[in-house]
Amino acid sequence: MGARENILRRIRAAQGRAGAEPTEGEIAAVRADIARRVAGPLPPFARPADRLAQFLKECDRLSTTHGQVASERGVPAEVSRYLASQGLPPQVVGWPAYAGLDWASAGITYDARPATGSDHAGLTGCFCAIAETGTALLLSSPAEPKVTALLPETHVCIVREARLVDTMEDAFALMRAEVGEPPRATFFVSGPSRTADIEQTIVIGAHGPYRVHVIVVS
Repeated sequence: MGARENILRRIRAAQGRAGAEPTEGEIAAVRADIARRVAGPLPPFARPADRLAQFLKECDRLSTTHGQVASERGVPAEVSRYLASQGLPPQVVGWPAYAGLDWASAGITYDARPATGSDHAGLTGCFCAIAETGTALLLSSPAEPKVTALLPETHVCIVREARLVDTMEDAFALMRAEVGEPPRATFFVSGPSRTADIEQTIVIGAHGPYRVHVIVVS
């Protein structure tokens, strides 16, 4: 028995439950309880008339730069333009799902592998994006490693306009409907990493990328 299972078993034993893992009945009861709950009141701007405009407005507020392309075929050219504008080398490490795009014609070297600390730019997609906060929701998996969004100093994220939702509540509802159990790592990207822990001074890139660039695929 591993440490995790031992801790969970002791917690469940203190609650009068057997085993380290919840039963199917317990899981079903939790899901039923979530389904019965009614969403709380939302501010007026939570349901914008123009969802994309609201998303891009929040991106600007968070210092997330952005570009738009008509289809995924336009992604390499937009990545090339962005990297050049930042004085970065034309090299990207990214998720395997995008390896089939025509990177060579855009002058980009694309490595379909998890990022390391020496990579300058990492490219990912996202599960969905949230207009209210300018946030991208990423779900980790072997084919979609989270390190690609976290280790490089520059994170380029592809957002499909059709996967824009209004609020975080909508994002969680979509995840429950399409994925069910969330993966081991579920994380939200809202602009470049920043902290004010030291003397309340904002420091960019303290715990992640210095730059976040969103490419909206319409």
